[in-house]
Amino acid sequence: MYPIELVAPMKAELTSHGFEELRTPEEVDVAIHKTGTTLLVINSVCGCSAGTARPGVLMAVHNATKKPDHLATSFAGYDVDAVKQARNYLLPYPPSSPSIVLLKDGKVVHMIERHMIEGRPAQMIAANLLQAFDTYCA
Repeated sequence: MYPIELVAPMKAELTSHGFEELRTPEEVDVAIHKTGTTLLVINSVCGCSAGTARPGVLMAVHNATKKPDHLATSFAGYDVDAVKQARNYLLPYPPSSPSIVLLKDGKVVHMIERHMIEGRPAQMIAANLLQAFDTYCA
């Protein structure tokens, strides 16, 4: 497990912008089963991916005309049991950290895996999410 001193600023990058922190399997269950759209970010310390994923997510959420009803995040390598539970809902997608998932009524409708984040700027990630928001959010 990563030390809190390492993950705290990365967690805060999302939670300070309204993302609900999911730390337990029970919190994940509640968040996943909410009605409407939920944007779930599996956060990570990976600098090559998470360093652009978080800004891309925030750019998308702040600039979207249609926004997800709920925002949630859990941290891989820190919120271990919560992330494990979240990944059960994301099957058949393999574990990926970071990853960005849009769910509608508890079902995955859009998934951005780590390999789709690596090497891409935040603006490209935001553009991908904005298209998903326009398609699936009210």
